[in-house]
Amino acid sequence: MIRTKRNFLSMLMMAVVVSLSMTSCLSEKKIAYLQGADTLYAVPQQIQQAFELEIQPDDELAVAVTSKDMELIQRFNNNTLIGSGTGGSTASSTAASANTTSRVAYFLVDKAGNIEFPIFGTINTSGKTCKQLAKELQERFVSENYINDAIVNVKVMSFKVTVLGDVKNPGTQTFQGERLTLLEAIGKAGDLNNTAHRNHVLVVREIGDSRVAYEVDLRDPKTVFDSPAYYLQQNDIVYVKPNKSVRVKGSTGYTLLSVGATALSMLVSVVSLVIALKK
Repeated sequence: MIRTKRNFLSMLMMAVVVSLSMTSCLSEKKIAYLQGADTLYAVPQQIQQAFELEIQPDDELAVAVTSKDMELIQRFNNNTLIGSGTGGSTASSTAASANTTSRVAYFLVDKAGNIEFPIFGTINTSGKTCKQLAKELQERFVSENYINDAIVNVKVMSFKVTVLGDVKNPGTQTFQGERLTLLEAIGKAGDLNNTAHRNHVLVVREIGDSRVAYEVDLRDPKTVFDSPAYYLQQNDIVYVKPNKSVRVKGSTGYTLLSVGATALSMLVSVVSLVIALKK
């Protein structure tokens, strides 16, 4: 009789071990990011997709023009220009030296991709990066004999990305700089919840008059790094799909499995206690 009880106890213990093992495997397989990246990228690989952020309609551009001669810049100063650039503004962080006076201008790109620049008039920015626009403006300053020592820097000031769905802090955020990856945006949103689908992260992007969507599997490093959505662009929308088993209180199949394993473990403990008391 005692031997039968011991066999029953052994079977229960084995069931607990199997249940816990399944729970562990499920958690690592479904939740871990960039699985196998340590092996895939053990040897450094050339980055295939070059990062370049193109100017888009509705962007706010900061244009910093620097020169040693303040009077040369003054003719471009109108109501569009903001600040003297001598304090903690964009100009002071771009190229100005101790002997340089600068002005910072903010321009709104219209639906046609144009900005209205003082004296130069309408300038089209469609398909151009900030560096390309800065070079174009700088060449015009020099070639048209306005500012022979002009240094121009252009920066997108309205880099907004919206992260929605099953993340800790959903919402729209504005980022500094031009380089923002999908993983960085998710990190700034507080990371995904445990109930989120790692393999169904959607990035919706507007390109001109078109809208395109990319699906990214965060578990697969090659899918992540090779995706056109790895480097985010202005006004991208990132949607993290929740698990179908999510209930009102946030429970999931994974949670139920964990609870079941815990309950089974408690049952084994109770049976063990009963057998010990009967001896």
